[in-house]
Amino acid sequence: MFRYLILAAILIVGSGTLVAQSAHSLFRNGDADYKTGDFTAAEENYRKGLEQERSSTATYNLGNSVYRQERVDEAARQYLKAAEEAKDERTKAQAYHNLGNSLYRMEDYENSIKAFKNSLRHQPKDVETKYNLAQAQRQYRIQQQQQQQQQQQQNQEQEQQEQDQENQEQQEQQQNQDQEQQDQQQQQQSQSQSEDQQDKEEQQQQQQQQDMTREEAEQLLEIVEKDEQKVQEKLRKGGDKKKPEKDW
Repeated sequence: MFRYLILAAILIVGSGTLVAQSAHSLFRNGDADYKTGDFTAAEENYRKGLEQERSSTATYNLGNSVYRQERVDEAARQYLKAAEEAKDERTKAQAYHNLGNSLYRMEDYENSIKAFKNSLRHQPKDVETKYNLAQAQRQYRIQQQQQQQQQQQQNQEQEQQEQDQENQEQQEQQQNQDQEQQDQQQQQQSQSQSEDQQDKEEQQQQQQQQDMTREEAEQLLEIVEKDEQKVQEKLRKGGDKKKPEKDW
């Protein structure tokens, strides 16, 4: 729950009276606008008044005005400023209380807890602040658990990605090895075919050489046989002629 502070009357004498009254009048107008729900006009009056006079209460109420316009982060800055500038315990406690609420809405539970604790240092018996502190602590624990789960999930996803990458690299490596093996087999097959072709050609050449040698041998044998026949014919012719017998 947000809390609103009403400015006390300011009485200043001397040469600065008109300026002080003008700032106080603007703050009063801001209060009136805030009560009617015109938060934009309230913000404008508070800002104009703060240009003339510093007031932790007006700064606090300015925070309320911008908070009602859903500018929670800006409201938190105004509450913190009011808490640091305030001199009285009540204003400090209220400013830290609303700062804690703003940070709670921003889901900054850790700093929300700190703000509520600061509020309790100035108003230790404030039941609402104690309740809000307990809620912030509860949400902070839940947030921590969620962050841990998210971190674990991210770690698991990262590990899975690394594993997938490793598997892909291993698969690519295996494919490369298979391709190299296939290339080697093709190379060996080509080499074997080339050697077979070479052996076949050599065998053909040897066969041709053997065929030519056999032909030459047959020719030589034929020549020898012809010469032998000639010799035999000469011997037969010589045998037919008989020598004359002597007449003793």
